Amino acid sequence: MTSALLHAAGVGVRFGGVHALRDVTVSVRPGEVCGLIGPNGAGKTTLFDVLSGIRRPDGGSVAFAGEDITRRSPAWRARHGIRRTFQRQQLFGQLTVADNLMVAQDWRGGLGPGARRHHERAAAVLRECGLDALTDAYAGALPVGQARMVELARALADPPRVLLLDEPASGTTAEERRRLAAVVRHMAEEKQCAVLLVEHNVPFVMELCSRVVVLDLGRVLAEGTADEVRADPAVREAYLGTSPGAAEFGGG
Repeated sequence: MTSALLHAAGVGVRFGGVHALRDVTVSVRPGEVCGLIGPNGAGKTTLFDVLSGIRRPDGGSVAFAGEDITRRSPAWRARHGIRRTFQRQQLFGQLTVADNLMVAQDWRGGLGPGARRHHERAAAVLRECGLDALTDAYAGALPVGQARMVELARALADPPRVLLLDEPASGTTAEERRRLAAVVRHMAEEKQCAVLLVEHNVPFVMELCSRVVVLDLGRVLAEGTADEVRADPAVREAYLGTSPGAAEFGGG
């Protein structure tokens, strides 16, 4: 089996006396789409903050391609191919869709001989994401579904090795979700990108992901295939039980 490209081992995060994450171990391999689900407050976005370098864990470590990157900055991680989208969109609203993708490549040099390659790459990614008709539209004027696709496209503009997608299907139409799933599958299967996906739309996760990890109250509750996780009594209790933050397991 291919070894993990991104691996979090025993990660713990505290906010004062509250443990947001407790001894969480999660990994994702090249070519894999792994889902991360759990009720509200389970620690999913906090884990993404640790993986992307926004938050340093109080315990545990993060490794990328076998190297300990626990203390590496978000910029270092992004430049080495770990890309992230956000639950709350982080687009440059005053820029066009195309310019949002150019910004993602700017660290490689926005002028000179490479500029044409950057424009060509941006155009190709926009076509793949079904956004080529919106090239000159201002990102801040887009509806939620299109804005989420632009954020995904920006994450792909400089070819990623790892994609951390935080609720990418939220606010999207059925057609936009189909496009999103196709793009994610292509990145995993054809580009051997490692994809970790946080999403509240559980049916979307179960259809797209080959492996699913369930967090609850900051701990890993279960891990396995979609069928294994769906049948797990502890998972069903977390989603259907009376605990605070419980969500409907089969809901969108």
